[in-house]
This record gives sequence, structure tokens and C-alpha cells, in this order.
Amino acid sequence: MRLHDLKPAEGSTKSKKRVGRGTGSGLGTTAGRGMNGQNSRSGGGVRPGFEGGQMPLFRRIPKRGFNNIFKKQWTVVNVDVLNEFEDGTEITPEVLLQTGVLSKVNYGLKILGDGELNKKLTVKANKFTQSAISKIEAAGGKAEVI
Repeated sequence: MRLHDLKPAEGSTKSKKRVGRGTGSGLGTTAGRGMNGQNSRSGGGVRPGFEGGQMPLFRRIPKRGFNNIFKKQWTVVNVDVLNEFEDGTEITPEVLLQTGVLSKVNYGLKILGDGELNKKLTVKANKFTQSAISKIEAAGGKAEVI
């Protein structure tokens, strides 16, 4: 059996409704949209959340909290993740992006101290926690602020 021999199971698929193709099809003239009204028109319909002029639900319910638009979103990495690198490697945000440890760096890189570090590494980042610095230096490495 090859890929081109594969077919869906008998009766598992239906043909698409072809609307507006004559009265004999059963879906001619109005094409299943009904007689008149906003939804029968081309380009008709209402935006998501519109309730016919009634105050929409998302405006009726009370609002809570605050979103700070100036918040700095740090990209964080724990020290135990750095064990996958060889001894003596210089780790920068660019190296982490290339190796696939990170997919993107938002505002800057911050190293957190969760887990254990067994390799001697030079880590260059924008910020470090105190526990991360102590674990990197205890393993014989250096923590440098960019």
C-alpha cells in the first residue's frame, strides 16, 4: 500500500454544499440565507460581541486589575538548563537562541538560580539573581552583566 492508495472510509466524507446554483439543487435563489434581513445581504452580519444594540456582555461585567504597558518582559533561564553546554563555553543570549534553548529574547535575558550547575561556564546576561551568581561561581564559572 502506498500513500496514493489511501482513501477515507466509506461514508465518512460528505460533498460540500454548493449554494446558489439553481432552484433544482434545493439551495438556489436565497442560497440558504432566508428571505430578508441583515444576514441575507452580501457583506451583512454583525461584529463579534454585538447584541443588537443591547449593552454587550464584555461591557456589562465589572473590570478588575491593571495592565502596565511599560512593563519590561524579561526572558528567564534557570541555571540547570545551562548544564547541556560544554565546560568553558561562553554563554550569551545569541548562543541560547542558536542552540534552540530560547525561541526569542524579549526585553533582555535574566538568569535565575533554580536547579544545580555542574559545568564551568562564562555566562553573559542582562540580569542575574543572587542565587544564580553564587551557583555559577561555585561551579568555577563567571557571571558577567552585559
